[in-house]
Parts: sequence; structure tokens; C-alpha cells
Amino acid sequence: MLAQLAVAAAAGSGDPLSWILDLVQSVDPVLRILLSAVAIFCETSILIGLIVPGDSIVLVSGTATGNTVEYLALLVAVIVGSLGGESVGFLLGRLFGPRLRHSRLGRRVGERNWMRAERYLERRGGPAVFLSRFLPVLHSLVPVTVGMSEMTYRRFLSWTAPACVLWAGAYVTVGWLAAGSYRQLSAQLHWAGYLFVGVIVVFVIAVAVIKKLIERAERRHLGD
Repeated sequence: MLAQLAVAAAAGSGDPLSWILDLVQSVDPVLRILLSAVAIFCETSILIGLIVPGDSIVLVSGTATGNTVEYLALLVAVIVGSLGGESVGFLLGRLFGPRLRHSRLGRRVGERNWMRAERYLERRGGPAVFLSRFLPVLHSLVPVTVGMSEMTYRRFLSWTAPACVLWAGAYVTVGWLAAGSYRQLSAQLHWAGYLFVGVIVVFVIAVAVIKKLIERAERRHLGD
């Protein structure tokens, strides 16, 4: 979403892009940070994460970060939101796992995906929890699957926390640095908008490629 807006703005002059960034930045910082935390909480919660674009919201929010204090506040909020969502998924699995899996909503996810998450956890254990944060579908199913397993919450948290920190750090930092660089260079370089677009697009593509490589490697490991 952000990349599309930026491309459209950069195709003209730098002013439209500045307007877009200023518009996002005009949102109250506290509200912006809270919305990011809620979005990522929803993304990492069971099933909700299949439809909520939490990563896009965090990236957009990162572009509006104006100083180090806001950056750290957003980073902490996103990490806490991510861990909260993962923890809710674990708790739902512990309390309602089988019923949730066989509910109408659970059936829409597909038994094949549930079995995949279950097999992935059985074969990989803790590393499956870490890597699932970067894999489509599994990032929402693994927490609840762990809740249905014998893995303790303490062990689950020890594997998912580093993944959440790594993910949050990447998205928040890239958004912050890309927008900050644009604001500093826009007055001197007429192509600063293209630089901003390039950073965002390269990051989005890199994330997609890394996810695909991890997914392929894990599929080979599982024999899918």
C-alpha cells in the first residue's frame, strides 16, 4: 500500500509524497502507535492474522516516526502487540484448541493447513515457533497449535520473542529510515522521492523473497 502511494507520488514531483508522509505524521503519535500495536496484535492472533495486514500498517506508521523517542515507543509497542497476539493464540489453543479447529471458522482454514502446522511443530519443535513468524498462514496457526501441544508457555515465549523482536525491528526501522532520508534529501535532490520508493520496494521484495526461501526450505524438510 505504501509503495503504491509512493510510486504515484514520485512519478510527479516531490510535493505529493511529502503530502502523503505529512498526512500520516499528522495523526496523533500516541494513537498511531496504539493502532500499530493493535494491528500487529490482530495479525499474530489465531485466524485474524490471515486477513489483517499488520505488517503494512507498521511500515506506514514507521514512516511517520519523527524522533528517537517515537521510534523506540513504536518499536516497543509493536513488539508487545506481537507477543500479545502470539500469547492469545497459545491460550486459545490451550483452552479451546480442538473445538476451535473443528469450528466453522477453523474448517475454513482447512484441515490441510492445521495438519501442516501440527506436523511442522512435531518435527521442528522450538525452531518451528521462531520460523513460523516469517511464514504465511503458519504465523497464525502455529501459536494455537503449540497451545494444543505439550510445549510450555515459557518455552514457547523463549522462541517466539526473538522472532517478534527481529520482525518488529526490521519493519519499524526501514519505515523510519526511508522517510527520514527522504525528508533530509528532498530539498536538495529532485529524485529523493524515487530513493524513498526504492528503499520501500526493495524491502518489500526482500521480505517476500526471504519468506519464500524459508517456506521452500521448510517444505523440503517436512517432505511436502
